[in-house]
Amino acid sequence: MHIVVCMKQVPDSAQIRVHPVTNTIMRQGVPTIINPYDLFAIEEALRLRQKFGGAVTILTMGPPSAEDSLRKALTFGADRAVLLTDRFFAGADTLATTYALATAIRKIGVEFGPPNIVFTGKQTIDGDTAQVGPGVAKRLGLMQLTYVSHIDNVDLEACTIDVERRSEGGVQKLRSKMPCLISILEGVNEMRIGSLSDALTAARATIIKWSAQDAGVEDITKCGLRGSPTIVKRVFAPKPRAEKAEFIELGDKPGDAFVDELFKRRPKLEAELGQLTRGY
Repeated sequence: MHIVVCMKQVPDSAQIRVHPVTNTIMRQGVPTIINPYDLFAIEEALRLRQKFGGAVTILTMGPPSAEDSLRKALTFGADRAVLLTDRFFAGADTLATTYALATAIRKIGVEFGPPNIVFTGKQTIDGDTAQVGPGVAKRLGLMQLTYVSHIDNVDLEACTIDVERRSEGGVQKLRSKMPCLISILEGVNEMRIGSLSDALTAARATIIKWSAQDAGVEDITKCGLRGSPTIVKRVFAPKPRAEKAEFIELGDKPGDAFVDELFKRRPKLEAELGQLTRGY
């Protein structure tokens, strides 16, 4: 079994700042980490390899500094890491990103064998769009299973996979043909601590670096800023609320007393709720 995990190096969200003049995210001097949601995808890929054999390839697109995150992924036990890095990829939105990643995955299939599964995290903490996984699946013509919370069974002979995914109506049980793309939810597993042997191997490992030409990109105008129709008008940090939370103590009073007390403190709330529920 060959599994490709799409991973992203992102700024540490706890230390992100917004430029007061340009209203853009200030990335300079901000530590970077592996996108937390992608860690669940990496762990799930490693568990499947442990059960069925094969190899796990980690793929990311980013600046040369993204090599640090790839090497970190290798310490968990991944077999190889591919860094898609080129100035032509700079400024890519999700559309341009999916084009570059899909092209690289095709190249990985030629070099190391076609992947049975492509894993992604459900989204990234810097963009929060959840568009890259489905976009890659569309470009590669793969079945896509999003928001997967559990993998029930994999049948390599029949080339099928059974999963559970969360939806607005509850949990869906799905069976799909492989190859497929799976976006994993958070909390579905617990990330392992890499062994000393894996850490030493990762330190000596050669990160495979591909430029746009190396990856086989045919149309450079679909990459980076030139291939990105999305325009971010403004990025801003929400203003802190001046109003503090109130504590309503009921004691032994019934639950209805809370509603009465709430309407007493917020006279307009009852009328507003009445307007919202009118007609139901």
